[in-house]
Amino acid sequence: MTDTTTTLDLGPQARIVARLAEGVRDDQLADATPCPGYAVRTMLGHLAGLAVAFRDAGRKDLGPTTDTAPDAALPDIGPGWREELPRVLGELADAWRDPAAWTGTTRAGGVDLPGAVAGAVAADELVIHGWDLARATGQEYVPDPAALRACCAFLRAVAEEPGRGGGIFGPVVPVPQDAPLLDQAVGLSGRDPGWTP
Repeated sequence: MTDTTTTLDLGPQARIVARLAEGVRDDQLADATPCPGYAVRTMLGHLAGLAVAFRDAGRKDLGPTTDTAPDAALPDIGPGWREELPRVLGELADAWRDPAAWTGTTRAGGVDLPGAVAGAVAADELVIHGWDLARATGQEYVPDPAALRACCAFLRAVAEEPGRGGGIFGPVVPVPQDAPLLDQAVGLSGRDPGWTP
């Protein structure tokens, strides 16, 4: 994939995801999400894990957190997740405010990537999994516009790559050309924008 992403403040989208997590009730933790195989609690665990991984990718602090494939194990939350998740989301945003994060090469999920591409992946993860969490828990969701644009551009580039055969999370779900940008991103990610619990 070509490196066409410019720097982006991930802070607004990270705060949106943190607010969504704060709105999750304990009785919703076992509920299904639009992400196949993920309950709300494992989606929250995934968000915590990816926040740490992309924080370290942004810092170029490569090691176990950046080398582990995202599908290595089904994540879960620990007892302190309500404090931990907003903290690591904030650290992720801080790491990517450094222009150096967007340059050179880094690693996330065990894959070496140009810094700008890794930043776009981080935006994509926050936007799409924010939608997953909001949809699963019945919360209103308005993603950060800049993060949404970066997410959609990244997903379009991935979907158009030769040999990819569709979206990064599954086959692209077609949506009308005049659909809202969030619905387009959700469809490009391999999800049905009309998903309900």
